[in-house]
Amino acid sequence: MNKTPLLFINVVIIATCGLIYELLAGTVASYVLGDSVTQFSLIIGIYLFAMGVGSWLSRFVEKNLAERFIEVELAVAILGGASAPLLFLSFANLSFFSVILYGIVFGIGTLVGLEIPLLMRILKDELDFKELIARVLALDYIGALAASILFPIFLVPTLGLVRTSLFFGVLNAAVALWGTWLLFPLLKPGKVLVLRIKSVLVMALLLIGLIKSDSLTNLAEASLFQDSIIYAKSSSYQRIVVTRGRAGFGLFLNGNLQFNSFDEYRYHEALVHPAMLSFQGEPKRVLVLGGGDGLAVREILKYDSVEKVLLVDLDPLMTKLATDLPVLAELNKNALQDKRVEVINADAFVWLDDGEIEPFDVAVVDFPDPNNFALGKLYSTRFYNLLKTALRPDSALAIQSTSPLYARNSYWCIVKTLESTGFKVKPYQTTVPSFGIWGYVLAKQTDFDKPATIPADLN
Repeated sequence: MNKTPLLFINVVIIATCGLIYELLAGTVASYVLGDSVTQFSLIIGIYLFAMGVGSWLSRFVEKNLAERFIEVELAVAILGGASAPLLFLSFANLSFFSVILYGIVFGIGTLVGLEIPLLMRILKDELDFKELIARVLALDYIGALAASILFPIFLVPTLGLVRTSLFFGVLNAAVALWGTWLLFPLLKPGKVLVLRIKSVLVMALLLIGLIKSDSLTNLAEASLFQDSIIYAKSSSYQRIVVTRGRAGFGLFLNGNLQFNSFDEYRYHEALVHPAMLSFQGEPKRVLVLGGGDGLAVREILKYDSVEKVLLVDLDPLMTKLATDLPVLAELNKNALQDKRVEVINADAFVWLDDGEIEPFDVAVVDFPDPNNFALGKLYSTRFYNLLKTALRPDSALAIQSTSPLYARNSYWCIVKTLESTGFKVKPYQTTVPSFGIWGYVLAKQTDFDKPATIPADLN
């Protein structure tokens, strides 16, 4: 039986696993260190360079190619499979996380770079060289495409980072075990059993890790958070963690605190009420961008005049959590289940750009801080010009704008950007114990007038 086609399947699996490990490292680094552009750029560069190093090192492997190929595959299984749990644990407990991160990426890249040249040399007598090169490289790129599609759409939302890492480690070990049959004629008789035992042991260890992945994830994340974790899940967009402590519970997105229940009212009251009271008249239609936790909507619904609240938030898991997680639903007073509230899960920038929108009286913008390029577009002149098209000429707008004390440049950049798009602005701030001094910007297209009255029942 010609086993060459089966070996080509290995090429696809090797490429898929290799890119998955690269994406895992980039995602973990972005999660714990922030600045996703820098992290992914460094990791992609180091990984590709390491693959080149591995390819160059393959020239020194002259004997027992099949045996070396299987051993390299097992090494990839161990290092790649354990990469995500190792990175989480090392970030929480070691001061030299970056060394471990880039060391793991370099190690995996070097091993993957070794695999393809070794496999090509094993197959050189089976196919014409031109045909061999074409097939191997084509299948390598197909595997990379499969990884890039599966990772964000299926693997991260379904399995999470730790399970994905361990699952593909098991897959690598299975390829090594399978290879002991495919490459049997090229292996020394005394080595076959040894390689199979090694493969089974590696698979068993990684399978145990996969079965215990929840415990591994909890152990890693417990080291990152001061309070106990009551909920943790990855969506297609972010890692959501809810913790409970003596002072209340907190919501974290990608490791960044969004609120603590004991003082969130200070933040959300300051965000919502200045805009609602700055509208000359009774606000009926209110737009909320971000704020999928429902806490800003809770404050808006305190106004009897409100007939419609439209919440646009990117992450359906976040808005579902605001309804389904009891502690959060209780805190937002089931705001998202109110019949006046409509939830749209979409990118706010794209949603504003897509079509005709009936103008709103008030808009409340509660995005995360602009600490990466993806979020930065939501604080741009283009975004504010789009937002203007969704507002009445006399509408009021409030935007959370980071800390004027700790992020002074960012705060005043937001103020100036709003001014550049024609808004009249009123910067203001409040003190939130969880965050310190926190800043907002109130904006209108017309001049500000002081409200004649404040609703007596506002509490």
